[in-house]
Amino acid sequence: MLKKIDRYIIKKYLVTLIFIVLIFTIIAVVIDFSDKVEKFIEKDCTKSEIFFDYYLNFIPYINSLLIPLYALIAVIFFTSRMAANSEFLSILNAGIPYRRITRPYLIAAFIVTAIQLVGNHYWIPSANKTRLAFEHSYIWTGTDKMKKRDIHMFISPDTKIYIRLYKKDENYATDFRMETFDDGKLVSYLKASKLKWLGPPDKWQLDNYELRKFDGVNESFVIGKGEKIDTTLAIAPKDFIRYKRHMEMMSTPELKEFIAQEKTRGLGTSQAYEVEVHQRTSEPVTTIILTLIGLTLASRKIRGGLGLNLALGLAIGATFFFLSKFAETFATNLDLHSAISVWIPNIIFGCIAVYLYMIAQK
Repeated sequence: MLKKIDRYIIKKYLVTLIFIVLIFTIIAVVIDFSDKVEKFIEKDCTKSEIFFDYYLNFIPYINSLLIPLYALIAVIFFTSRMAANSEFLSILNAGIPYRRITRPYLIAAFIVTAIQLVGNHYWIPSANKTRLAFEHSYIWTGTDKMKKRDIHMFISPDTKIYIRLYKKDENYATDFRMETFDDGKLVSYLKASKLKWLGPPDKWQLDNYELRKFDGVNESFVIGKGEKIDTTLAIAPKDFIRYKRHMEMMSTPELKEFIAQEKTRGLGTSQAYEVEVHQRTSEPVTTIILTLIGLTLASRKIRGGLGLNLALGLAIGATFFFLSKFAETFATNLDLHSAISVWIPNIIFGCIAVYLYMIAQK
């Protein structure tokens, strides 16, 4: 059962957090609009698209990135005021232990964390699909990354393809090769000078093609040859295109399925996607850690009060996000396990939070 003190602190936590989210949302929208207003004017996009397709999906995206920092600021803000009003001294003098005061903070932090987890894994990626589609259409029209040259991939466990050059605008590839294996031995070889996309489901046209069969180390005979032939292959143009921040558009189940598919095809591009999966869980946990740090910093009545506590909180928040980006770079570019690298900042600041809690005024 929640006591009056629990409801009091939880209400202060959530109300202050909502207030800070609203303030920073207004600031973020104003800055983003001033940065993109020329693009909005130049491109043929309507006011409805700008508001409903972009900003209604931009707001949850930007807030999802900064919620841990918002929580830290909120905790420091209302806790410093409680300390300044001697509320903490009164609570402690009434015989209530410090760990009991911590409980409503953690309850509120767990509520926010639960919302973050659902949002990061499902809601935000869904919103990002619409937002990023708008950005790619009207703002960042050249941000799609292409696998253009010397493409190797498996389209099934026993079938490997090679493409020398893929052209996005014309949806065709040159110097296509497909090798099929059986128990590690090459059994067929298909080549074509040109591979052209005809449309779903996975329809392609081969120009100047030749299909050969193999019997052990000896080539048997050509079983197919001609100028043009239509066929189906387990690839599509989207397999060669990667939008910038493509991973943000997929829910976690879709992301895990994509990672498994990339590994099956023998592509070494899954590390950044694995980092994204772990970050979607680690970032909400950060809210709990920073909540505890904010409580231990602000619960003591000190000279300088709210201003000094906010400065310390912002410094801690900035350090944490810097360390998070540093760890993400290590995970993406170096041979470091994605889960370890992503959770390192939480482990370090978790230890700091425990230490500050142990030495807090009780």
